[in-house]
Amino acid sequence: MSIFYDTKERIFHLQSKETSYIIQLLHTGIPAHVYWGRKIRSGGLSTILQRAERCSFSPSPFPEDMTLSYDTLAQEYPAYGVGDFRHPAYQIQAENGTTASEAIYDKHRIYKGKPSLEGLPATYTEHEDEAETLELELLDTVAGLRIILSYTVFGELNAITRSVRFVNEGINSLKLLRGLSMSVDFRDSNYDLLHLSGSWARERYVERRALASGMQGVESRRGSSSHAQNPFIALLSKGADEDHGDVYGVSLVYSGGFSAQVEVEPYKTARLSIGINPFDFNWLLEAGQSFQTPEAVMVFSAAGIGAMSRTYHKLYRTRLCRGSFRDQTRPVLVNNWEATYFDFNAEKIEDIARAGSELGMELFVLDDGWFGHRDDDRSSLGDWFVDAKKLPAGLEDLARRVNELDMQFGLWFEPEMISPDSELYRQHPDWCLHVPGRRRTEARMQLVLDFSRADVCQAIGDRIADVLRSAPISYVKWDMNRNMTEIGSALLPAERQRETAHRYILGLYGVLERITSEFPNVLFESCSGGGGRFDPGMLYYMPQTWTSDNTDAISRLKIQYGTSIVYPLSSMGSHVSAVPNHQVHRNTSLELRGHVAMSGNFGYELDLTKFSDAEKETVKEQVALYKELRTLVQFGEQYRLRSPFEGNETAWLIVAEDKSEAVVVYARVLAEPNDSLYHLRLKGLDPEADYEWIEGGGIYGGDHLMYAGLPLPDLHGDFQSILWRFKKVSDGAAAKL
Repeated sequence: MSIFYDTKERIFHLQSKETSYIIQLLHTGIPAHVYWGRKIRSGGLSTILQRAERCSFSPSPFPEDMTLSYDTLAQEYPAYGVGDFRHPAYQIQAENGTTASEAIYDKHRIYKGKPSLEGLPATYTEHEDEAETLELELLDTVAGLRIILSYTVFGELNAITRSVRFVNEGINSLKLLRGLSMSVDFRDSNYDLLHLSGSWARERYVERRALASGMQGVESRRGSSSHAQNPFIALLSKGADEDHGDVYGVSLVYSGGFSAQVEVEPYKTARLSIGINPFDFNWLLEAGQSFQTPEAVMVFSAAGIGAMSRTYHKLYRTRLCRGSFRDQTRPVLVNNWEATYFDFNAEKIEDIARAGSELGMELFVLDDGWFGHRDDDRSSLGDWFVDAKKLPAGLEDLARRVNELDMQFGLWFEPEMISPDSELYRQHPDWCLHVPGRRRTEARMQLVLDFSRADVCQAIGDRIADVLRSAPISYVKWDMNRNMTEIGSALLPAERQRETAHRYILGLYGVLERITSEFPNVLFESCSGGGGRFDPGMLYYMPQTWTSDNTDAISRLKIQYGTSIVYPLSSMGSHVSAVPNHQVHRNTSLELRGHVAMSGNFGYELDLTKFSDAEKETVKEQVALYKELRTLVQFGEQYRLRSPFEGNETAWLIVAEDKSEAVVVYARVLAEPNDSLYHLRLKGLDPEADYEWIEGGGIYGGDHLMYAGLPLPDLHGDFQSILWRFKKVSDGAAAKL
């Protein structure tokens, strides 16, 4: 069992492999938060929760017990309006306009396995013995509101998932103004806050700062998880690093606007919470109706940030991603976008595909510009029919020509968008998000289709399905290149307009479920101007994401490092592109570009027909090497060795789960004169085993590589890198330098 209930002490003890999470029902029926951290035994748990009488500005609703104040009590799911002045986890508005709520324990149940969430992506189990679930039901009798707190413990991982379901059991309507997915009250605030921030072409940079009094956090008001912030934050004990210290991570399985925050209150406690952004949100909950929040995934590590990351990696790779490609190695691809942009024809595409085939690549992806009258980004989104001028014989003919080169064929779509200059917009001008009487703000000369509408979802789903049935298409890149403005729907009544953004996400998830189920043999990759929607919600439907539109290898050091804080390498699309780089205009070697791109789903995004003979030979060797490495890269365990956010160097290591092999990549940005001699200490190997260095032929002990380290060679010039491969050899091999 993973969840225990002490009926005498009224304590729930949730236990994963190395984690305990404890809830206590007070005599008033309020569920108090007792503990989250390293695994502890069950004795004496009732002594952990501390209470003290404070001043009159922290009122108590129970005169007989002045130590019980909602304003200072550590709570599981705090309400607003009855004495807690901190950030609430939920807020409702009754029909009379008031917003106070108090929900107390009604009942609970504990069962094996994990339920799915209606209409929402979530982690899952393949066997019920993998996890155990607690449903803790609270009831606000005045409002007629039932709140079902759901906790699932993965027994072999230090992960607990949480979500909340609100049910209106009264006779009057309610408005849900805020419904976060989880909240945890920490006993002190002696932590650092870590989050992943950035912008287009500079996604998921690691930021860390000490907690301070008041509110701090990240959010998106863009209608998507966004380039600017990722739906994840973590609290780190002071001094915690990659390998040491307590780390508490929370990640939201959601692709829309979110809020993640920590509040430090006057007594120096800290309240951590995450969920749908309450900004510009409410939900009309009529009698008998319910609302389900997205899932929050909580990971605790007592061994630093790296162990937290590896827990997220394994959970998301094996129990969030789905479908036939979850456990398959991904093909080496070439994408024509930076090679041709909109200027191509069938012959040019065939030439690039032929060059790719000769170099060992396995998949050609036709990017933007194949449909409607799409000669630039000013028109045709929504017109998902082939541009006969560019492809006079159609997609089926082009796909066949690519297939005859022993290459699979893939295709780019942007299904959620519509161009004002399109047949679809002229037929259905109200199918986009808009507010009557106001301008329709364009970005990239396009508008956002209203996926809160069932008719729009049906029509777009039909059009995409028709294209996918029209030709042997084995890969889809699903793009989304702007955020929401004028968030309104022509079909929703006034009292439901602030539901539009969330209904859009639910509609999108419905379309994704339909299309990925209907075409199970297609590998789907999500994209949003690169990494603008790199979130767990999208990974549920599409096992990989285009990490960033910035393909510069040096920029990617930070982007891919930050992404790996939460997301596995198997989810990252990473390509070699041309130089000077099209985003930052930097020149780097083909070797460096290859080393960086190999730490993900490997491919090329340039005109292969322009390679010199020497470059072709280098690329052929890179492709062959990646085919040897990809099982390790995509399914191994990643260890970050040096951070690009802390110096001039970056290094990472990928180790097979059975520790039988490893690959190490080291990259240095700028050369330093007369520099020191350094060793790179590896991690995650078997200290009792010996490993052969494949390129150099030496035999090294695992303990040697981890504790003494690997001597770094003398690299000449800026933007240099090196890759080492190690394979375990028979025990007892003589170690030698």
